[in-house]
Amino acid sequence: MYLQKRNRTLRQSQSVRSLVAETNLTSNDFIVPLFIDEGQNLQTEISSMPNYYRRSLDLTVNEVKELWSLGLKSVLLFIKCKDELKDNKGTEALNPGGLMQRSIKAIKDAVPEMLVMTDIALDPFSSYGHDGIVEGKEIVNDATVEVLAKMSVSHAQAGADFVAPSDMMDGRIGAIRKALEENGFTKTGIMSYSAKYASCFYGPFRDALDSAPGFGDKKTYQMDYHNRIEAIKETIMDVEEGADIVMVKPALSYLDVIREVKNAVHVPVSCYNISGEYAMIKAAAKMGWIDEDKAIIETLTSMKRAGADLIATYFAKDAVRLLNEK
Repeated sequence: MYLQKRNRTLRQSQSVRSLVAETNLTSNDFIVPLFIDEGQNLQTEISSMPNYYRRSLDLTVNEVKELWSLGLKSVLLFIKCKDELKDNKGTEALNPGGLMQRSIKAIKDAVPEMLVMTDIALDPFSSYGHDGIVEGKEIVNDATVEVLAKMSVSHAQAGADFVAPSDMMDGRIGAIRKALEENGFTKTGIMSYSAKYASCFYGPFRDALDSAPGFGDKKTYQMDYHNRIEAIKETIMDVEEGADIVMVKPALSYLDVIREVKNAVHVPVSCYNISGEYAMIKAAAKMGWIDEDKAIIETLTSMKRAGADLIATYFAKDAVRLLNEK
């Protein structure tokens, strides 16, 4: 039998496979989520996220210095608000001396070139654990958007390079862009969580920040996981309102959506390799069912192959180590 074309020719050795690989991961692809708490010299492992920590600001700064030395260039900040500071108006979110604002300043002072992105949502500051202001049993949209716009300006004043609205309120990107422009922050970017789904995989993250909703769920504002076309509509609207980067979250169960979004827009596309996805790999590896290192790289590569230009992931440090060992 005569074969005109033997496809296995391009698979015969690691050198050949590396040479013709269509998708390659680098440290430039990763955004590192960081959880920050009040206190000094405090490091608490998150029980549902083995080997991932919530740190006080002093130790967070040390961590950021290490990340920069590894070639990781972007962090995404989340803070744990004290219960006594939580209310239904997001008051602490606007505090110029709040933990988020202090964290931004400290990180930019310590590593000026590190790209600092900040979470914009009310759930860490809400006495109800929801991403918006609650009236009765409803999470109200427009009043929440007003607070989110002020929150974004507060983060920009502290030195944030990008604000990252994760709330899924309608119209918030346009309102945030307008507020930033009117306050002179023309260089502050917006990375919008454009297609954020109401997912069962967020549990460990909510453990990290004690931000689970106090009643009901988030399905009236986060997206229905049955829907794909809706994600494209949401994303295009965010781009039209002024988003510089768009995000799909979660990642692993939504690779098809990442690809659809990548095909539909002409801005960088990010995805969030979320806490439940991290925890599943950690748990399976602990049981000896999978090779953790191989699973990390294969999973992250699948996200980039699907179309993600940037990946927010708790595996960033591990991935850089593994890529450097190749």
